[in-house]
Amino acid sequence: MTGLALLIMVNQLTGSTAALATMAIMLAIPQFTLGLVAGVYVDRFDRKKIMLVSDFVRALLVLGFVFVDGVQHLWILYGLAFLQSAVGTFFGPARGAVVAQILPKEALLAANSITQTSRIIAGLLGASAAGVLIGFFKVYWPAFAIDAATFIVSFLLVVLVQVPRLEPSGKAQSNSVLGSLWEGVQVIGRSRILLGTLTGAGVMMLGLGAVNILFIPLLTNDLKVPTTLFGLVQAAQTAGMILAGGLVAVLATRLKPTNMVSMGLMGMGLMGGLIAVVGQLWHVLVLLCFIGLLGAPVQAGIGTLVQTSVDDHPRGRVGAALGAVIGSANLVSMAFAGVLAGLIGVREVFVVAGVISVLAGIAAFWVFGGRTAQTAVGGNV
Repeated sequence: MTGLALLIMVNQLTGSTAALATMAIMLAIPQFTLGLVAGVYVDRFDRKKIMLVSDFVRALLVLGFVFVDGVQHLWILYGLAFLQSAVGTFFGPARGAVVAQILPKEALLAANSITQTSRIIAGLLGASAAGVLIGFFKVYWPAFAIDAATFIVSFLLVVLVQVPRLEPSGKAQSNSVLGSLWEGVQVIGRSRILLGTLTGAGVMMLGLGAVNILFIPLLTNDLKVPTTLFGLVQAAQTAGMILAGGLVAVLATRLKPTNMVSMGLMGMGLMGGLIAVVGQLWHVLVLLCFIGLLGAPVQAGIGTLVQTSVDDHPRGRVGAALGAVIGSANLVSMAFAGVLAGLIGVREVFVVAGVISVLAGIAAFWVFGGRTAQTAVGGNV
């Protein structure tokens, strides 16, 4: 709810793509600046406690959005968004590491697909509710209040999770943060699979970051889509992701994560580029459905490759490195999105973004070493 509400709020208060880019940048900066450090602490401390603290603090921060009632308080919106994202950098790597701790390797691809599907469904419900509330009642605070409550629900659910104690690795580990970071970098450097995963994800976000910024202006300014239908637009992509997520969960033992990542990125790039020529809402819905069909396997594949390529102890740092790569690429893309749209046009930026995503798939395939015939997760990756 908050993700959509913030973008709509900034767009309505300012009417500026630069302001939208600023909000997105505030959300992305922590991934780039704090992500790697967060990974160090995820590997040092109780991961379940990190998740609990992250949820509780974010519940309080999201409530702060309620007090922004005009453009003069836009700085508060930016500041709280930055803090919420900063706290969230600890949750993601901790969650990924915990999932890998409590499940066998052969179950991870199916588990990641199920997790992704449940998050997508929740995202659809939240976006739909936010669009209706804002479109019909012209208020934002209920979206923020409900979102804060969902963090408390998450907190209570995490309390119930039984996480096994992490056994000592038997290897010498650095006591300094920088030393621990370097150990994590060395782990990534020794794995062609991890290098391919991070390369593909990073190049992908160089394109998709711009799309995330310019999609609302495309809908509202070019296609004249009312905010009350934004939930329908979100539903199209969500439907594709849910269908793909279910198929991946069922066929997990037959699927190859490297195939899913490299081929999926190429397909997403093609569909994203075609958005540049849409003339009606239904065109957007069809393309987003196909993007969803490809996007869910890409995300599940990336998560699984990260989880299965390292042991428990550096897993938080590797997961955080993935977040940092995505965050920094996203930041660079969003920083130039508004400027590039002003120079060549919004639709033309979608073409550029599509080409970049195709290149991400090619780069991932090349770094993987062309090993698209490798065994599925649970075998040799």
